[in-house]
Amino acid sequence: MDSFSNLDRHKFMMDGRLRATGDSMAKKYVARDPRTGKPIRMEKSAALDTSYEPVKGPWSALHPSDIMSLAEGTLPEREVRWINDTITLTRKHGVRGLSHVPQHMIGPAHALLLLAFEDDEIDVRIAALDVLPEFAVRRSNELFDWLSVLLDDEEPSVRKAASAALSRAAPTFPSGVRSSLENELRSASKERSQAAWKGLEALSKTWPDVVADHVDSLLLEPDVHLRRRAAKMISAIVSRKTSAVWDLVSWALNDEDPQVRRTVAKSLPRLAQQDTRMGTMFAERAINDVDADVRLSAIKTIQKLNRGHGRARDLILSGARSTDVRVRRACIDLLPKLMDEDELRVLVDDLLKTEADPNLAAKLMKYRFDAMLEGSEAEKNAALAPALAVPDIDKEVLLAQGKRIGMAPSTPDQPAPVAEEPPTNRETTPAPSVEIRRPSQDEIMGYHDDDDDYPDDDEPAYM
Repeated sequence: MDSFSNLDRHKFMMDGRLRATGDSMAKKYVARDPRTGKPIRMEKSAALDTSYEPVKGPWSALHPSDIMSLAEGTLPEREVRWINDTITLTRKHGVRGLSHVPQHMIGPAHALLLLAFEDDEIDVRIAALDVLPEFAVRRSNELFDWLSVLLDDEEPSVRKAASAALSRAAPTFPSGVRSSLENELRSASKERSQAAWKGLEALSKTWPDVVADHVDSLLLEPDVHLRRRAAKMISAIVSRKTSAVWDLVSWALNDEDPQVRRTVAKSLPRLAQQDTRMGTMFAERAINDVDADVRLSAIKTIQKLNRGHGRARDLILSGARSTDVRVRRACIDLLPKLMDEDELRVLVDDLLKTEADPNLAAKLMKYRFDAMLEGSEAEKNAALAPALAVPDIDKEVLLAQGKRIGMAPSTPDQPAPVAEEPPTNRETTPAPSVEIRRPSQDEIMGYHDDDDDYPDDDEPAYM
């Protein structure tokens, strides 16, 4: 990059203010596929707001004109009150505060930021890198070109700041940092590569399709460590039901390194829950892997499958005959959920012919056991359906016959104990006897002897 060829495009007035030619309106950043130039689809969960809010600091207390003057260098310093303290701000603080200027000053601020990237002062270059991700949301022109340059700065502290800026910018500017991210992921410096991988992980939450492209190229690397880390990224994007992600899973399962296959196999259970067809296909491949851990992940995948799916059923039946005892155990455990009793006994008889593991053989024998035919009297009775409840009217009949509900004779009711009468005074006068009168026949028949109740024959019946 030229030593600031952009100076030809900017006009400066050294009166403490800075103006720039061209449109000063901020342009919305649109991520594009570098191969096609078409906009990249953004993850819905992150589509609400991926912009960086300007980071607050002492520079937030500056007037915009002071920010510009400090960043330009025409104002050597400025004192401000910040968090109950008086702080003296210099040029680096002015550069750091460039993202806080109002919209109509974005053009001049952008020009000053470009100048700061090549400043001789280390602190000024670091300040420019610190503000880069949040400023790029408002205007990104040439910023990422300078980022790629400063990643190889001769000063270690500047390189560290550039790595941090790349990590922060990656989730929002996938096409802007693509080439830098590709290089840094493969950096021999652990510090630089770690920052890049952190950025790629954050990128999976906003632009997973871009991550799939990065993983695609990383899985082709001869360096096994790169392929292993790439395999870990697959689990972050496996929820994407796209052919690109399924291709990554397929290629990783074919990798010569067992660790790569183990890592991607761990994502299969989640994939099976989202897509039974693809989960079954990958589980079928993984269950025959030479590595035991890969096969174990295949077992967990099978347990998540829809067992009604024909291919999944065949996979379980096949796994019940696997040479791996863990695979056989997992599949045998699923058999009662897959088959009815008669069908299960036929299969069990066949499996018992070759099963060498005593524990699995014992389990199969339990599946084969028929309590109604082979059990003891108690087991046969236990296998019977429960008796119907005795109706209430039948209970009353049984009780009237002196039987309990269980058909056993009931114990005769014991006579109720006679309460002892309290002692009385024998000298008290006996109570007078009451004459008992029996009703006459006429009274029983309803006749009355009271003549007053009936009028005489020679008297009128009604008054």
